[in-house]
Amino acid sequence: MYRHLLLLLLFYSLDFLAQDLPAYQIYDSKGKKVSFEKMATATNYSELVLFGEFHDNPIAHWLQLELTQKMYATHGANLQLGFEMFEQDQQMLLSAYLNGAIPEEKLKDTLRLWPNYPTDYAPLVEFAKANNLSCVASNIQRKYASLLFKKGRAALDTLPETIKQQMAPLAFAFDTTLSQYQGMKEMGAHMGPGMGWRMVESQAIKDATMAHFILHNPWRKPNTVHLHFNGAYHSDFHQGIMWYVQQEAPQLKILTITTVSQDDVKKLEKEHFGQADFIICVPSNMTSTH
Repeated sequence: MYRHLLLLLLFYSLDFLAQDLPAYQIYDSKGKKVSFEKMATATNYSELVLFGEFHDNPIAHWLQLELTQKMYATHGANLQLGFEMFEQDQQMLLSAYLNGAIPEEKLKDTLRLWPNYPTDYAPLVEFAKANNLSCVASNIQRKYASLLFKKGRAALDTLPETIKQQMAPLAFAFDTTLSQYQGMKEMGAHMGPGMGWRMVESQAIKDATMAHFILHNPWRKPNTVHLHFNGAYHSDFHQGIMWYVQQEAPQLKILTITTVSQDDVKKLEKEHFGQADFIICVPSNMTSTH
């Protein structure tokens, strides 16, 4: 009896500690606490979900997999995954792996995989493979975004047509009034005259390219629901990728999710209000994946 009482007290203590150190809390855009289930249910009414992550945050990656499983249970084969982490020139090999045409070893040896691929993105790719879901390598090659930054948009005109087809049309719009771009301009202003905007434009071509391949890929059908994984900055405040999608498909139903960090996750700080439709708040000292 005494032993049973001690065990009961221990379980209560562990439960108290778990509540005292929450690993995350989800909020809506107005800072109200919501459950994962409510967030997952909200995606049922969307055609595009932009999941903004911290690339090295294990909580965000875990929730991405959980949400993928939930959305697959609802949408089945109509679900499509998209990745900032894969660049367009990698699409053929990624698709070959998903179709079983090449082994995992070749995927790892050939593609420019991010260092945290095994822990953070492989589970998503493997889920897609197991369930015959298409995956879109949506991003521009980093070296061409860098080329734009160094030499301007005109430098991209000299590229072969095969390369141009792996990025957004070069006449892509560029709204300098967006707050996210304004903030980036200020960060880059110290690099010299005009370099702040050049930095922003190199970011914009990534956003434009990801939006382009979300909308234009060979697997997208009328009933497709696209779940896209990207750094939070690319979709925060309904800008970035979402802005570009809306220029071409204003009727598309879009839901955004973002990740933020705070010392205390029990109350969302006001600076994060409106950052996305749903905001995953994680502790600022959370262990990183790389």
